[in-house]
Amino acid sequence: MITVKIDGRAVEIPKGSAVIDAAKKAGITIPTLCYFDLQGKITGLNSSCRVCLVEVAGRKNLAPACSTPAMDGMDILTSTDRVIAARKIMLELMLSDHAQDCLTCEKAGNCKLQDLCFEYGIKESRYAGMMNSLPLDESNEFYTRNMNKCVNCRRCVNTCSAFQCTEAIDFAGRGFSARVATPFEEDVRDSVCVSCGNCVSVCPVGALQSKSKEKFRTWDVTKTKTTCSYCGVGCEMNLLVKNGNKVVGVEPSNGDANNNLLCVKGKYGYNFINHPDRLKTPLIRKDGKLVEASWDEAYNLIAEKVTKTKAEFGPEALAGLTSARVTNEENYLFQKLVRTGFGTNNVDHCARL
Repeated sequence: MITVKIDGRAVEIPKGSAVIDAAKKAGITIPTLCYFDLQGKITGLNSSCRVCLVEVAGRKNLAPACSTPAMDGMDILTSTDRVIAARKIMLELMLSDHAQDCLTCEKAGNCKLQDLCFEYGIKESRYAGMMNSLPLDESNEFYTRNMNKCVNCRRCVNTCSAFQCTEAIDFAGRGFSARVATPFEEDVRDSVCVSCGNCVSVCPVGALQSKSKEKFRTWDVTKTKTTCSYCGVGCEMNLLVKNGNKVVGVEPSNGDANNNLLCVKGKYGYNFINHPDRLKTPLIRKDGKLVEASWDEAYNLIAEKVTKTKAEFGPEALAGLTSARVTNEENYLFQKLVRTGFGTNNVDHCARL
């Protein structure tokens, strides 16, 4: 362990920690854009955004808190006039070539760049920079890429490479032309992208946005934490609910099984919830037609048919097929029902992972 002083507070942190870790331990918030913690792995150590600059006693230059190793006895200041001025310059430089269509951008209210500009009182940039004019990529079925709004924070690249392990994107070009791109500048649809949407989830601005049948802003929705039902992994996520009853989006949650990551089904496979053809009550066949029935009526019919079939043809005439969209505990109970209740080992599962 080492001891550092940050804004006059002494804190003890493990050797090898960064300055930003000391700030967290002291309860001090340092603004960040490129830095984020996913699955216990820190990304953004390339210090690309530079908005986390701090002043370290004895050093001439300001240091990025996210990638500067904390050293024993270090004296750090996080909110001096010099630090604030440097952070403002960084934000203004980002704004100088950033599309400022906040009034119509769906990311408004949930944009880290917008939040930081509000925090530091920045209304416009003093620097007249060139504006990007890159084509909009809407080839992917689930999300849109608008690199004119990208701030080159590397969050999407780091997530795709280090966590999703797909490596569908990386940086191309240099200087002002530096941009996130697929190999050979192909459309995302033609790349190795698996449409997991994790890059969209970590994007701090409006460069990557999910496509939705219904437009919404962050203040239009409430978040309901739940567990994904597509398989038995148990990924946690937040349903974005509009008007109290309609799911219009999904964002990953920091559950033990997924740590802020989702697959394409969890991220984008939610439209069945509000689909008009979704079954919400049991159906039984009467006079050759399927009609709605109560659960008691359905269970009684199942018990009657199973008992009759077993008595007439034996237990081997029965079989059970269970689902990947229920919990492991429920699958266990189902196979136990088939083996002990039906008297057969003819039980299978729809998952073939």
